[in-house]
Amino acid sequence: MNRRLYDKLIFEHSHPGRRGHSLPRNDFGRHIDELPESCRRKDAPRLPEVDEPTVVRHYTNSSTNNFGVDTGFYPLGSCTMKYNPKINDELAASPSIAPLHPFQPSSTVQGALAVYWQLQRYLSEIGGMAEFTLNPFAGAHGELTGLLVIKAYHQSRQDNGRDTVLIPDSAHGTNPASAAVAGFKVVDVKSLPDGTVDVDDLRSKLNGSVAAMMMTNPNTVGMFEKNIPEIARLVHDAGGLMYYDGANLNPMLGIARPGDMGFDVMHINLHKTFSTPHGGGGPGAGPVGVRKGLEPFLPNPRVIKTPDGTFDVVSEDSSLGRISGWLGNFTVYIRALAYILSLGAENIAKVGPLATLNANYVLNRLKDVYELPIAGPCKHEFVFDGLKDKSTGVTTLNVAKRLLDFGFHAPTIYFPLLFHESLMIEPTETESRETLDSFIEVMRRIAAEAASEPDTVIQAPHDTPVSHPDDTEAALHPVTTWKDLCDKLNS
Repeated sequence: MNRRLYDKLIFEHSHPGRRGHSLPRNDFGRHIDELPESCRRKDAPRLPEVDEPTVVRHYTNSSTNNFGVDTGFYPLGSCTMKYNPKINDELAASPSIAPLHPFQPSSTVQGALAVYWQLQRYLSEIGGMAEFTLNPFAGAHGELTGLLVIKAYHQSRQDNGRDTVLIPDSAHGTNPASAAVAGFKVVDVKSLPDGTVDVDDLRSKLNGSVAAMMMTNPNTVGMFEKNIPEIARLVHDAGGLMYYDGANLNPMLGIARPGDMGFDVMHINLHKTFSTPHGGGGPGAGPVGVRKGLEPFLPNPRVIKTPDGTFDVVSEDSSLGRISGWLGNFTVYIRALAYILSLGAENIAKVGPLATLNANYVLNRLKDVYELPIAGPCKHEFVFDGLKDKSTGVTTLNVAKRLLDFGFHAPTIYFPLLFHESLMIEPTETESRETLDSFIEVMRRIAAEAASEPDTVIQAPHDTPVSHPDDTEAALHPVTTWKDLCDKLNS
């Protein structure tokens, strides 16, 4: 290895003798707290010698390369990325919350239990369900929990032959994964050209082995499943239950409730619908709701309101058991409850219509230059099949990368798999018309560039810290350390 290059990459801010720390003096004697000889390094570690301001500036400048909903528009289709109000974070960081411990007696945490119980009630009303559990730690964890509720229901009736879950071919990838982890076989149900479920194909796959059907409504291409009453009737007549994937619940607020559509079990992605933080490995939350009659199977423990008006934590013998250490991520639920209370019933009812309005506005302003495979109004999101003019060789991936040069995060691309050049856009209700107009202007500019100077788009991005990486190479041989980078540059 070129040692000079290695030193430059790793210690570019280092200067001999500089310090950014001050360790306390050892007042216990020379031999106290010293490591045994066998545990000591033979050579001193090679660490950069830097002062504190340099360290702070280095990490602060590095952090500006991060992109999130606080820094710009994030039109990530099928994964609602709405703004997180700061009052939610302020309440979640309250000093009265941080010291709480899950094993405190219920009498000492009545306020915290009231938060759980109240949120359970609000979510039940919003979802059209009888009861909710807040124990799951994420959306996929919620899917698994909901499927285990369904399994427990069938087992309680000695209907043990139901080992299959039906899932549309346009579903989120977590659906078949969760079903498999829950011990079910997965059978795909075909979609029609408009992205909705093929009811005839569904009929052919209904039998006594079907435990449930998992669906998202509106579906993954942003269309409402207009045949949902018939689908629910067919599945119920076959003895199965209907599972609602709450990924696309946001546009339904104020319009419809999954329970009213015929769904028996659902989960909600709080980060997608109720403005809690999204991504980064957590913390998350995936509450699960059930219709009346399925409450006994929800996981332990549960928060209940007693006849005297106090709150308690109980466990039920009929439960499927525990699926998490306690009652879920409390501060995430503080944020969700704050969001619901801030909006109130009247304004929550405006979320779905506004999200739908924004999506249709963007769709109609771009459909003359981007291919729209499914005609007509969408709900919260829509899918383009790449540029209308594909003769220049500019792909959806190129468009997505060119967007980065203009300060916009790329939408979801190449999903759903129903279309070859899928470009999936979901603006949410929290974006202003001015932001949407800026995004539309850039998308139209990229379409014009693709026609007049395609290489500009194909070679994008040009103005990002890392420009135009080889995606295949990056996936097969990721560079995760400075040493890896040095080896790569030196090879």
